[in-house]
This record gives sequence, C-alpha cells and structure tokens, in this order.
Amino acid sequence: MVADELPHFAERVINERLLTAIDSRRRAVLLGAATVAAGVVGVTSVSLPRTDGGTATPIDQGSPDPTTDPTLIAHRGFAGENPENTRLAARAATRENGPGRRADLVEIDVVPTADGDVVVFHDDDLAGRDGEGMGLTETSGVVWKTDTETVTSAEVLQSGETVPRLEELLSSIPSAVGVNIELKNPGSTSLQFGEKLSDEALDTQKAVWRPFVDRVVDIVDAHDHEILFSSFHEAALAVVAEQLTASVAPILWESVDDGIAIAEAYDADAIHPPVAMIRNTPFFDHGRFGETDLVRTAQSHSWDVNVWTVDSWYQADRLLDAGVDGLIADYSTLLSK
Repeated sequence: MVADELPHFAERVINERLLTAIDSRRRAVLLGAATVAAGVVGVTSVSLPRTDGGTATPIDQGSPDPTTDPTLIAHRGFAGENPENTRLAARAATRENGPGRRADLVEIDVVPTADGDVVVFHDDDLAGRDGEGMGLTETSGVVWKTDTETVTSAEVLQSGETVPRLEELLSSIPSAVGVNIELKNPGSTSLQFGEKLSDEALDTQKAVWRPFVDRVVDIVDAHDHEILFSSFHEAALAVVAEQLTASVAPILWESVDDGIAIAEAYDADAIHPPVAMIRNTPFFDHGRFGETDLVRTAQSHSWDVNVWTVDSWYQADRLLDAGVDGLIADYSTLLSK
C-alpha cells in the first residue's frame, strides 16, 4: 500500500509512535545526530526548523545569482519527519499530499550485511550512533558483521518499520523521482575518507570497494530511477565510474581542493559540500575554507551544488541566495510547494 492510500488513523498511529510514545528516545537520537552535524558545519541550532529571521551576511559583489527553482533532496527520506532510510520514509517523501514539498530525489545510505546483501542504513552499528549514545535500532551488532535476517528484522526508531534491502526501498519510490545513493561503507574499517588518493592508495581502496559496488549497481540496473551516486570515498566513485555511465557526486569534507580534484577526475555531475563551505552565507567558515568560492567554481565546471544538511527555512533561504542548486534537507517544509 502506498502512502497516499494509508488510512488517516494509521498515519496518526505512526506519528504518535514516532513523536509521542518514543519522544524522548527519538529526540535524543535526532538531536545527537544534529549536534554532530552542527559541529561539522558550524550551525548552532539544528534540532527543528528555525522560526527566527536571523542575520544575513553581506553578499559579495559579483556573487552568483540566487536560485529560484532548487532541487529538494530528502535526506534519508526527510529524517526530521520520518524514520530514516525506511520504506515509510521513502513513500512519505515522494507522495503528492505530504506536509511540504515532494522530494525531487530521495537520498539513502547503503551498506552490506554479513551475507553480502545490500541494505539501506546509515550507521556502522545497528544500536549505536557515531560510537556513543542510542542508535537507530535496539538490535546490536555491526551491520556488515551481522546476518541479513537479523539486520532486516531490526526495528528503526520503534516505528514499526524495519531496515530494508536496497531493492525493497527502490520499489517504494516512484520511478519519476530520482534517488541519491550514498555509498557509505563496503564492510571495512580500513577506508580513506574525504581525500584525493595517490594512484597506489586508490588501487588498494578500489579493490576493497569493488565487490560491494558491483552488487549495488546490479540492483540499480533492475530499476528505472535516475540515480546519483555520492560518497565521501574517492575509490567508491572510481569503481562506479569504471562500470557504467552514471552521475556521481563527491561529498566534500575538510578539503575543498580534494573535493574539486575528485569531481574533475570522474566527470562529476554534482558536488555535495557541507553548509559551512558556502560563501556569502552566515554559515561560511572562513577559518577553515579561506577565500573559497565553491559555487563559482562549480558553475565553471557545470556541476550542481547540493548542500548538506539543511535543517531550517532560514538556512535554505540564505543558501539559495548564495546560488546553490540543491538542498539535502531533513524537512519537506523548508520550501514552498
């Protein structure tokens, strides 16, 4: 049954379970993740969409034109509204009568199980988030060291939804809606993250990623969605680029130069920087990124700039004023329909 057909009482039960019955636990998990994100991007309040007007920084002379028709990318299926990376989240993010705007793309994370199946899950551990605190499920174990049956039986945020296989989640998304698949981890703790690799290191890392990426591509080939592959890991994108003509987008971390070099190496269609890399906004971290004008650089290469993770309408407005193309967002209500 698609979300449009869910009875109102069923949706109410789901919402109550998510926002009332497990309110303290869910808020702790989501706020914990948001706090980590805030540390990365330098935003002080990301728990819920902000309602204050804030203060904008002056726009540099000659800055990019504001974006009037942005791409809305549902981060893990609008994780601020739905149990992330689940079939329910995918359906809710892509239905026509949701609380906000329908997603143009749904962003999801993929990792393998111990049996080699591809599942949609963000964290390494089923029951822990970023090494501490409460996790997304109450089932213990590292995902890629746990059998598929156990992983796919784990309940996400006590929502009644369980961890889905990739093919199941894709079947929950209309083919007219794109999917941004983040290649999160191939099942290894020996990965090189967020950097441009030497030729030798790249060959070594590609061997680690290749079996997993092969499985993901095989699954994707059986569906009709427009797919954008993204990753913090150069080797993951390198393996994708070897196999098929696919859209890829490096996710930028600490080094703008490394992110640009990776995008150039694999003929990227987009780049995914954190909010703090976007000049001409109140969020730009001059201390970390200096005189970077990433939007201008991307425009010169015809790359879309899709920014993560946007949690308020105020952030969205300032980022669009600065010329970004897409918002990787936790809420569907950041833009008018």
